[in-house]
Amino acid sequence: MLEKYLKINPEVKEAIEKGKPVVALESTIISHGMPYPRNVETAINVEKIIRNNGAVPATIAILGGNLKVGLTEKEIEYLGKAENVIKTSRRDIPFIVAEKADGATTVASTMIIADLAGIRVFATGGIGGVHRGAQQTFDISADLEELAHTDVAVVCAGAKSILDIELTLEYLETHGVPVVGYQTEEMPAFYTRKSGFNVDYKVESPKEIAHALKAKWDLGLEGGMVIANPIEEQYQMDYDTINQAIDKALKEADEKGVKGKETTPFLLAKVKDITGGDSLKSNIKLVYNNAALGAKIAVELAKLSE
Repeated sequence: MLEKYLKINPEVKEAIEKGKPVVALESTIISHGMPYPRNVETAINVEKIIRNNGAVPATIAILGGNLKVGLTEKEIEYLGKAENVIKTSRRDIPFIVAEKADGATTVASTMIIADLAGIRVFATGGIGGVHRGAQQTFDISADLEELAHTDVAVVCAGAKSILDIELTLEYLETHGVPVVGYQTEEMPAFYTRKSGFNVDYKVESPKEIAHALKAKWDLGLEGGMVIANPIEEQYQMDYDTINQAIDKALKEADEKGVKGKETTPFLLAKVKDITGGDSLKSNIKLVYNNAALGAKIAVELAKLSE
């Protein structure tokens, strides 16, 4: 029955069946995260980086109602230009599939589809989390619930700095999701290497991460792992500058009544405008950095299954 919905690219399918390293990639960054043509260029470069580090890339989206695992360049180009592509989280999947529509996958829906395909490592920009002011709004990303239940490791530059990082970490702790820092003890905050909050564990190598993942899943401890990989120092933004831009963007979002799944794209676009495009450059560099680490982890994890 699953084959009716799930369409896996032949190269990706062969890699999964043979136990080769595969890295899942989301598609919201293509359709909702960056302007054309930077979005398409970035997506194709990310795939190249994963290949250069020994793994097979699998960009995920829903096209014509099909859960597609491993997009072609033509499909990536289509997503980069197409309008009315729906930002798709867990709750949206059945409707997009039933209506044979196009959907760009978020962290949560990418994890779900990667898990259905048998892919265990996923590289992205930053995870969603608990939004600022969630004590009143209860605005908490579905990404966090997915991390609690779905066996996919997520390599990211921490939580997006537009969020309440302290509450995000508390939420993950409550749900038993390990948050590990790659060569850092501090949770990165997307555009910057610092947030003021500690991770659960500092890990020094992809091999160490792979061994922890294998132990977790061998023991039947369901759920993913957040592998927080700080943006490289030369590409990070000034901590005060980015936080002032975020505060300004949050104020505007509140004034305009922006809510729900429109919040993150609105805030990221506003921050880009306020910083004169510097935040977009940082965003691209951190995604490349995460892709390289994701591939290295996938390679080490594949070795443990031989």
